[in-house]
Amino acid sequence: MTLRTHARFVTLEGGEGAGKSTVLSALRAAFERAGIQAVYTREPGGTPLAEQIRGLMLDTHHEPASPEAELLLAFAARAQHVRATILPALERGEWVVSDRFTDASYAYQGAGRGLDAQFIGELERRVVGIRPALTLLLDVPVEIGLQRMRGRGAADRIESERNDFFERVRQGYRDRAVAEPERFELIDASQPADTVAAQAVARVHALIAATSSAEATR
Repeated sequence: MTLRTHARFVTLEGGEGAGKSTVLSALRAAFERAGIQAVYTREPGGTPLAEQIRGLMLDTHHEPASPEAELLLAFAARAQHVRATILPALERGEWVVSDRFTDASYAYQGAGRGLDAQFIGELERRVVGIRPALTLLLDVPVEIGLQRMRGRGAADRIESERNDFFERVRQGYRDRAVAEPERFELIDASQPADTVAAQAVARVHALIAATSSAEATR
């Protein structure tokens, strides 16, 4: 199966404490000001079933999932998310903004857990089938991100990992940004939150303009 790129599909990626929630709020406000209909969602999750799978992945009160089980749970949730939430919205002509998508599996289960990227790619092609036109990668040094995360409440199972795990995750994300520069926009998320949000909104506005122009010439 060939991966299809959807022009109206935008994802946010980054490690812990990168500020994705702040950027997502800024994007929501920007779309609303522009009068553009959009769906805002997250991974793992985005549907009732996928949210239950999220609980299995992140809950600290049951046995820890093996890396392989964690990966397959992520893709089970993603398969449901794509078919029940993302594709229906795109088919209605709406925009979709997702807090994490398949790049998170390459970063967390691939680079972080050491699983084979080719296997993840095969799952992506067979189970997911789509990818975003734009991925905003909020890049922040691990120590800064973890400092921001402290005080937010009890850490989930992934948030409880060691710093070296998050260093591998960060590098995994950065490697993907280098490999696909046409899709990724790497943003220095150690900057003030309003600066980061403004850069993200500007990049999405550029995508909206380009998409509108392309659709007008069809």
